[in-house]
Amino acid sequence: MSKPIHVVLADDHPLMLKAVDDLLRAEGGFAVDAQCPDGEAALRAVRVHRPDILVLDVRMPQRDGISVIRAIKSEQLPTRVVLLAAVLDDEQMLEATRLGVGGIVLKEMAPRFLIQCIRKVHAGEQWLERRTAARAFEMLLRREAGAREVGALLTAREIDVLRLTAEGLRNRLIAERLNVSEGTVKSHLHSIYQKIEVRSRAELIVYCREKGLI
Repeated sequence: MSKPIHVVLADDHPLMLKAVDDLLRAEGGFAVDAQCPDGEAALRAVRVHRPDILVLDVRMPQRDGISVIRAIKSEQLPTRVVLLAAVLDDEQMLEATRLGVGGIVLKEMAPRFLIQCIRKVHAGEQWLERRTAARAFEMLLRREAGAREVGALLTAREIDVLRLTAEGLRNRLIAERLNVSEGTVKSHLHSIYQKIEVRSRAELIVYCREKGLI
């Protein structure tokens, strides 16, 4: 008889925890080591139980799913992660992919897909829902292309100013962050506006979004 796949479940909705627990028990071949209502509890459970798989909601109190994945990777814990999310924005999706998440399953999908995902991830494969994987790949390509284009136009310091401006920081705060004078920031902005052919902060932010820089 093969060993069961040991799983820790993490979701801030008790009904979802119970539903997934019931699903795994009914399927057979799984052992649920812990049910966790927040990210901190999930990380503690992974440290204690060292499960094969952590089924993790991306939006939780205490510590969000992406932060939990970062901690697992930083501590070199052996557990592989399956994200189970109602929604996943582009930043979360891209970051999860970069961090090497084993699988991503949307809660709207049929339960059998979660079972398939856990089994494949446990076997060492990666399982990404097709639409999610396509969006992540498209976004990554767009960012890389945008970064190359901007890198060819602007100096390293101008790129720093560009990103901070796009984040909504005013000149004084940008100057403090970069340890330069406010006049230097204004000079860089003037050069940036000319090089990327924009006339205002609003146009600069649109430019950065189009290039996938923010």
